[in-house]
Amino acid sequence: MLVPVFTLKLNHKIIPRLVSIGKYDGKHPCLTAATTGNKIFLHNPHHQSQLPTGGRLEAKGTTGDISLLNMDQQISSVVVGTLESDVQTSRDMLFVGTQTNLLAYDVDNNSDLFYKDIPDGVNSLLVGKVGNSPNPLVFAGGNCSIQGFDNEGNDDFWTVTGDNVSSLALCDFNDDGENELIVGSEDFDIRVFKDDEIISEMTETEAITALCPLYGSRFGYALANGTVGVYDKTARYWRIKSKNQVISIHNFDLDGDGVPELITGWSNGKVDARSDRTGEVVFKDNLNGAIAGIVNADYRMDGHQQLIVSSVDGEVRGFVPPPPDRGNQPSVELTAKQDTLREMSQKKQNLLLEIKNYVENTKFGSSSKDATPASDMGVIPANTQLQTSLLVIGATATQPACVELTVKVTNNTIVRTVMIFAEGIFEGESYVVHPQSAELTNVIKVPIFPPRDVPVDLHIKAFVGSKNSEHFHVFELTRQLPRFALYELNESAATPNSYVQFEIKERINRVLLWINQNFLLNNELTSKETDMNVKFMSQRTNLPLQISMTAQGMVTISTDDMDVAGDIVQSLVPFLGIENMQSRAEFSGHMEELKGLLMKADELHTVRERLTAEMADHSNLIRSLVVRAEDSRLMSDMKNMRRGYMELYDLNRDLINGYRIRCTNHDELLKCLKIVNQIIQRAGKLRVGEPKRQVVAACRNAIKNNDIGELVKIIRFGSSV
Repeated sequence: MLVPVFTLKLNHKIIPRLVSIGKYDGKHPCLTAATTGNKIFLHNPHHQSQLPTGGRLEAKGTTGDISLLNMDQQISSVVVGTLESDVQTSRDMLFVGTQTNLLAYDVDNNSDLFYKDIPDGVNSLLVGKVGNSPNPLVFAGGNCSIQGFDNEGNDDFWTVTGDNVSSLALCDFNDDGENELIVGSEDFDIRVFKDDEIISEMTETEAITALCPLYGSRFGYALANGTVGVYDKTARYWRIKSKNQVISIHNFDLDGDGVPELITGWSNGKVDARSDRTGEVVFKDNLNGAIAGIVNADYRMDGHQQLIVSSVDGEVRGFVPPPPDRGNQPSVELTAKQDTLREMSQKKQNLLLEIKNYVENTKFGSSSKDATPASDMGVIPANTQLQTSLLVIGATATQPACVELTVKVTNNTIVRTVMIFAEGIFEGESYVVHPQSAELTNVIKVPIFPPRDVPVDLHIKAFVGSKNSEHFHVFELTRQLPRFALYELNESAATPNSYVQFEIKERINRVLLWINQNFLLNNELTSKETDMNVKFMSQRTNLPLQISMTAQGMVTISTDDMDVAGDIVQSLVPFLGIENMQSRAEFSGHMEELKGLLMKADELHTVRERLTAEMADHSNLIRSLVVRAEDSRLMSDMKNMRRGYMELYDLNRDLINGYRIRCTNHDELLKCLKIVNQIIQRAGKLRVGEPKRQVVAACRNAIKNNDIGELVKIIRFGSSV
């Protein structure tokens, strides 16, 4: 479907995922990518004017079509966009993120727009408008935090997320005409922010490495395990998994129907396009090296958009779709009908195959001597039923705590094999139990080890027949593993000292209904008219959990794990249909940890400033020593020259040691800030709606003011007043 129209050999290595394109002069598209040596190259074959002097950017080569920007730091993210409100007439700016800084660069004027010190680092960058904001912002996702800057470098947006941010995208998620910020992180979650408030979360099976808006509320995603797929709001349309790694995803309309396809670049050099509705491959090609990035622009300046694919070896290939034949161009409605027809045809083939199997089975009762015995062909009694049950099993000396799945048939037939498909539970997302012939019975037990407190659908296929069967009957069913499956009722469990408490206008029966649905109980808890008090013991951590509620509506969740308390609040309160909920939290252990982290971070900041000053002094001294040593050399004063270079050697060694100490200091600071941001995020999860947003914003202000007492008060009570 796509036609290659140009191929470039840029003779520069391209770092994967660090590719963008923009119009720095407002007219001519310029391919931009990070290359080796902490540099960024800009390829512009159309506009080869003389760069203004005095800036970071310098021309490379005789043709003038490539310029280099030297960052002197490891580049972690590159994006191109404009921070002006009038996107049509404005020029694009170049934004470069490192582990300590964000640079906004005006390429056309060869000057800095702003340069910001960001202790949380920059893992991902995005430029655009969120909500009803009048001007675009550049969003920097870093160490469990997201910051947004305007064209003057002012910090206009800040919030926290669960783990390191790995990808960002803008999409009208809730169809309100305004963009929401979609954030992918290393804790396997996709979070959707309306302004600085989380409005939705989707849990995946691996770290999210890429996000891409398609149209409307639909967006594509990619995971670290080679999975790529499409969501429409919280519903996943489709996904596929490959043994290769996804490097980049992009949207591009191949067939001119107004609906973009999902373009995927892979680590093996393959690039393919898939239908957003079905995931069916409609185009594919291969480059000689691994894909580094995918963008689109009118790079030939002929009025047609090209899909531009770059490889890590510096090969750039441009594709254009063939001219549309409007007379034969299928409409969106016709395409949907074709998809439905294809699906119905597949169902027809499956039903015909099933009928054929039934016909074959009718021959088993034949009186012919050569007839195959029914037992060998897998015929089972008509009343055979498959039953499943789930039971919490505590940790033993040989294995950790688990949920035991029992698969059993109701008669003397045997269960030959059990196949279980579940996301995020098994490596490869499937697990097969195939007992030896001597161990075959009508029961198979499978241990399941949920790594986190998330609900999981177990898709079970069981092969049932007799011991001598060559063919088996396949039972298929789905069983849901509750979110808090590894918590067992234990009325003797001690009451934890830490808790979160809030008031709701709901009946106790509704809370009991939520408990019955989200915990794995042998018997459902019955309704109560008086106060409720339910105690659990976590089989994963051996920590007690208590959920109590008074007849007046005061709910107390007692646990020493702030994460567990937040997960319960975020599951219970939306179940009850409550949009805004304030709470009081008492987690003394976490608060002491927070105080210690903030004091340590303050000390690390002080050490960092001192080391920076010492390195600057050493640099100035080195410059003077070089001049003195060269003067001695020119004057043939070998003794003083030797002394000068020996001093230079010692200073250089001290400078390198100081740099190593500074790197270690920075790593420790990042760890502290990450845990601080995570505690703020946990504090936010103890509230719902507007109170949640207010807690995160108030915590940010308290940290800016270095007021630890106010920060602790905000986490406890939800505000500083």
